[in-house]
Amino acid sequence: MSTLQLSLIVIGLLILAAVMAYNAWVTRQSTSRKAAQREITAPASADNSQRIEPVLDGSDGEGVAPTLEAGDTVPPLPTAPQADKRLRLDPLIDVIAPLALDAVVSGDAVLAALPRSRRVGTKPFAVEGLNTATDEWEVPRAGQRYQALQAGVQLANRAGALNDIEFSEYVVKTQAFADVLGATPEFPDMREEVARARELDQFASTHDAQLGFMLRARRAAWSPGYVTQSAARLGFVPGALPGRMVLPGEVDSAPILSLQFDTQAALAEDPEQSALREVSLSLDVAHVARSERPYQRMREAAAELATAMDGVVTDDNGQPLAQELMDRIGADLEGLYDALDAHDLSAGSPQARRLFS
Repeated sequence: MSTLQLSLIVIGLLILAAVMAYNAWVTRQSTSRKAAQREITAPASADNSQRIEPVLDGSDGEGVAPTLEAGDTVPPLPTAPQADKRLRLDPLIDVIAPLALDAVVSGDAVLAALPRSRRVGTKPFAVEGLNTATDEWEVPRAGQRYQALQAGVQLANRAGALNDIEFSEYVVKTQAFADVLGATPEFPDMREEVARARELDQFASTHDAQLGFMLRARRAAWSPGYVTQSAARLGFVPGALPGRMVLPGEVDSAPILSLQFDTQAALAEDPEQSALREVSLSLDVAHVARSERPYQRMREAAAELATAMDGVVTDDNGQPLAQELMDRIGADLEGLYDALDAHDLSAGSPQARRLFS
């Protein structure tokens, strides 16, 4: 065999090896990124059935992502804390009718007389009692005694302003409740309250902001577990719905940010075989106090996730978001916060959360 033939064989083998390596690289890039895995060993003890439970915060001292060996299961992440959603009547955003009582009534009697539905049309309806022991207004409780009552309905929310029909329904519902307890309601003027509802709805409509970033994969798609693990390292915890994670606040229990991905992928029989190419990161501005720095943390979370997951931050149309545009959005938000403060509807306050819901 001549030297030329040997050279051609060697060159052919090198080309074949290069092609195989390239194909392997392409296959690896097109495979969904999955949550990392590592071996978990049992602690040295007499009972070898005891196993060290894996955690998802990477706090093992070496910065290594926690993983599982075959047969182990991931323990559930802590769920998001729930904000107090009990209605507190406020003259700023509610129609309130005082109910005069002939005598003190028990909380048990009040609870028994409450209407089944706590809504009037699309607006929340609530009753409060003035506790004889604390002299404070509160949601009626069994075992307590109340010297006065009041019933209210919200003036506006994201479904619109309270209208004439809803106000009439509120009057009927309150009167029926009062009749059971022998109370006498005093209703405000309907026209004035409906006009006030429209004004409040107009203000809310022009000061409602819900921001959203899209995080899109550059090359390899992500599995739901990979997304969950990456977000968990930044403090996100599972939300109430599949495919949703939230970032709890530092000051308040209400979530600051929401991270959402395909629900069907999260509910798949084998989620790790699902491929995600985008997740959304959102902020409901009026629901989060300015002191929590929600927009700054949203930008930081988006940037860190993009770096860790090899993604790019875009708008809803897939256009990358420039830093200059993000800065302008932040400046506009400061003006929005000031306007809400000026109307006693500061972002993150109970009144703002109710109005913008």
